[in-house]
Amino acid sequence: MPENLENLTASLLEAAKRAGADDADALAVSGRSVSVDVLSGALEHAERAEGIDIGLRVLLGQRQACVSSSDIRAETITEMAARAVAMAREAPEDSAIGLATSAELATSWDVAALELLDPSAEPSPKDLEQDALMAEAAAQAVQGVAQVQGSSAGYSAQQIHLATSNGFSGGYGRTGRSTSCVAISGEGLTMERDYAGESRVFQADLPDASGIGQLAGERAVSRRNPTRPPTGAYPVLFDERISSSLIGHLLGAINGASIVRGSSWLRDAMGEQVLPKGMSLVENPFRPRISGSRPFDGEGLPVATRNVVADGMLTGWTLDLSTARHLGLTSTANASRGTSSPPSPSAGNMDLTQGNLGRDDLIEEMGTGLIITSMIGSSINATTGDYSRGASGFWVENGEITGPVNECTVAGNLRDMLLTLHAANDARSYLSRRVPSLLVEGLTIAGA
Repeated sequence: MPENLENLTASLLEAAKRAGADDADALAVSGRSVSVDVLSGALEHAERAEGIDIGLRVLLGQRQACVSSSDIRAETITEMAARAVAMAREAPEDSAIGLATSAELATSWDVAALELLDPSAEPSPKDLEQDALMAEAAAQAVQGVAQVQGSSAGYSAQQIHLATSNGFSGGYGRTGRSTSCVAISGEGLTMERDYAGESRVFQADLPDASGIGQLAGERAVSRRNPTRPPTGAYPVLFDERISSSLIGHLLGAINGASIVRGSSWLRDAMGEQVLPKGMSLVENPFRPRISGSRPFDGEGLPVATRNVVADGMLTGWTLDLSTARHLGLTSTANASRGTSSPPSPSAGNMDLTQGNLGRDDLIEEMGTGLIITSMIGSSINATTGDYSRGASGFWVENGEITGPVNECTVAGNLRDMLLTLHAANDARSYLSRRVPSLLVEGLTIAGA
């Protein structure tokens, strides 16, 4: 399949040249996926999808246009190129668009070292159904679980190939395997729901389905009979399940697209402290068997490990070629793209410095406050960093969990919140973003 995709991208580039494009890049993606859902011990839904998508970006001077299709016939490719060139002629000029120079392009990489493609056989639908049934049965067996809302298992495999008119050509594949379960405790208006799910690049690394279902059931039961927490300013512990959302807000604020627009609450923070001293945030695209790893970026540039935040200080933005040129900087090789759109900057694998204390130790330290295990809704001002979200979890008194809580809102300012972080040491090693539980001082809680 990789050879076929390489031929497709070469055909797209040739068609773009014949249609009059100055430059072009082409992306071909081949994928297949299988998913199975079960309910009440029986198969509820099964789905399989597979196909090839192709995308072409053409450049005429400082104008560009993108077209895509799932039809890979030669006549379609010719028509795509002609249409793209016609669209580019009508597009507005942008002084920052353009391919990488030949000197900037990646020339070598080691796809095998990344272990993104599981060589084992694709699981049968029956195998997936069995996993889903095991997870459901384990959840239902937890005392206090009223029902299991659903249980799923899935598999996906994908091959991509990127080529540019100035000499880059490269591709790689990746696989994914997942199991998830949603359980409910209580009845009627007292129902509480929670879930558990795991995904891995290699099937052999996926945890036992029964353990996933049992965890979903235990989480649902632990949420029974919630109350509303008191209103006031309290420390808040973002559980490891959702703590990466805080780092996600930071990453969004330093995305080059936001900086170029001037719509970021960190737009003037280059070189300033954004995390506590001693805390760093490192991007590493080379971690084996991790979904966010890759050998090159969406514009063919070589990727590298970089310190996004070093010892609490913000070192730079997340950039592709276009945003880097707008800002007079160099791309950080963070371009990401699909077949129907031009490249845009996107962060990959991230590691936040972990602390020395366990989650339970942080809970003991916080005294009285809130542990958040799930969030709903979002009201975040991208320009000021003002933060407000609905939350549920557990209330803590004198360092001990007293019971579940829900129907509350937590609010603060992200710039202030991130500077008060205290990290636990419970980040899961297999996640693309390894972020431990994070304690934030003095958030405003609106509850009872």
